[in-house]
Amino acid sequence: MKIMCISDTHYPYAHPDHLDFLKALKVKYKFGAKDRYIHLGDEADYSALSFHDSDPDLPNSTRELDLAKEDIHKLEKVFPKLDLLNSNHGSMVYRKRKFHGFPKQVIKDYADILEVNKKNWKWHDNLIVKDKFGSYYFTHSMNADCLKSAQALNYEGYIQSHFHSRFEVKFFSSPESLRWGATIGCLIDKDSLAFAYSRVNIKRPVLGCLVIIDGVPILEPMILRKGNRWVGKL
Repeated sequence: MKIMCISDTHYPYAHPDHLDFLKALKVKYKFGAKDRYIHLGDEADYSALSFHDSDPDLPNSTRELDLAKEDIHKLEKVFPKLDLLNSNHGSMVYRKRKFHGFPKQVIKDYADILEVNKKNWKWHDNLIVKDKFGSYYFTHSMNADCLKSAQALNYEGYIQSHFHSRFEVKFFSSPESLRWGATIGCLIDKDSLAFAYSRVNIKRPVLGCLVIIDGVPILEPMILRKGNRWVGKL
């Protein structure tokens, strides 16, 4: 079994070429129906619902959700079966529900909000996947340093996202095996107004994803050319 890990699409503010990039990866590694696809969270941005200030020039909450659903449905065609992780942006509706004191019964579940097949798209707080090479722990985030989290857990691999500017695999050796932790970047459109706050940062977003083949983590960066477009090859 092969595993493809993606994250932080922040729909509707994802990079315009990210689906072509993901399709190319499926072809390169010969992914099939028996393989596993995992989205580590922040599938939607929900900027209009944010606890932080939202730019008034961005779409309002109704339009933003409509646009996000359009993008989600395109992703669903690429990944008819997908595991997704709860996250700070992806769970914004539920966070707002708790903040304002509404009972959970009054809020739709994620699949109903985004209008996807709830039998095939499933959300988790965290996820453990096992194969003949070991077990892997997936979460949206625990610690900025993936190595520290990996060392604290008893799994062959630890995979997180959330930190857009981090794209790395760090290895360490236990008495039993070589183990690793990974942070897998993002798939956002850095030029979107939704991410204007990060333009003054020295560290910028790194686009890409992670594939796990026979227990080996492989980072696949999405290389951009001038004009913020994907170069079109892996």
